[in-house]
Amino acid sequence: MSTAKENKPVVIVGAGVSGLALGNFLLREGIDCVVLERRDREYVERRQRAGVIDTRATRAFRKRGLEDRVVGGAPVQTGLGFRVDGEDRWLELAVEEHREGRFCPQQVLVRNLITVFEQDGGDLRFGTEVAVEDGERPRVRLGDGSVIEGDFLAGCDGSHGATRAAIPEDRITRHSHEYGYAWLVVLADAPADRPTLMAIHRRGFAAQFGRGPQASRFYLQCPLEDTPEEWPDERIWSELETRFGEPIPTKGTIVEKQVVPLRGEVHSPMSHGRIHLLGDAAHIVPPMSAKGMNLALHDADVFADALVHYYKNDDQSLLDAYSDTRLRDVWNYQAFATWFTDTMHDAGDPGSRGEFRHRVARADFERLFTSDTANRLLSEFMAGLN
Repeated sequence: MSTAKENKPVVIVGAGVSGLALGNFLLREGIDCVVLERRDREYVERRQRAGVIDTRATRAFRKRGLEDRVVGGAPVQTGLGFRVDGEDRWLELAVEEHREGRFCPQQVLVRNLITVFEQDGGDLRFGTEVAVEDGERPRVRLGDGSVIEGDFLAGCDGSHGATRAAIPEDRITRHSHEYGYAWLVVLADAPADRPTLMAIHRRGFAAQFGRGPQASRFYLQCPLEDTPEEWPDERIWSELETRFGEPIPTKGTIVEKQVVPLRGEVHSPMSHGRIHLLGDAAHIVPPMSAKGMNLALHDADVFADALVHYYKNDDQSLLDAYSDTRLRDVWNYQAFATWFTDTMHDAGDPGSRGEFRHRVARADFERLFTSDTANRLLSEFMAGLN
């Protein structure tokens, strides 16, 4: 009995942000591909995480004629809102010419990417279990026993996905950093009256980010050993109000809560033969930096350009350089994420790493408001253009 086999130029494993963006970019360039996702469509479209698309990612959509269809109408990010010891502080971002970032919840972006991909004739398959097989031409074996073989395989299936697991352990190195504290992450039916609010308070960091018109994600710094059961709803609302220094107008139903240790991770190289890693499959940054989704979009942009160059010019040089190109950028943003994450947490909480680090962090934070140079550097990182 023969095994059914398909051939596609590019096989994309994972229908998250990087996989869907890459699929759309390739379709616009006339390169055939298939996107395979083990989760069902409802799960993928409801999954909520990041909420800011930076300037560089916005420009990647624009250069392929997708900006209006994918992020059109989303409000532009011009600054960052803080509550410092109960007082409002607004940090206007410099580099006005680069203010093209958008407040766009991840689930909205994903739904838009799915819609556009299907409207343009893309091949997207949900509920598809895959096993990735390395070789001269990489392939995926589906749950029904059939096989899809490609010229290239893009692993966009996250840190626990099948793609990275298929790369021999002696061919890839994991670099990681544990921050030593966690966030209690809460999704609630509570509209936000501003796109972002970050609180610096001696009891710990807190934040609220809008996730659509009627929902918000809240974040509370907490010890690593905490569990969601230790945080009943009443305690969550009380602690948020304490750290924000003001009442929360709408305390809707808390839909989910989980404790997430903050960590950074980079896998090197991001390529193995004709298998290439994108997004969380290759790197993780703490959510404080707002760079996880954006680095995934930057990966998709660079990898799509490399594939276009290969198919149009029969030149593999950009594909061969993909890992080195992206790792330079990834490490640059890991450095930013480490600084920004520690600064925002240490500036409020002296109990975590001591009064000395607390005062240093406060000085770093205040410099953003008083130094044009410091503000510009932060703005370049926020825009994804450093």
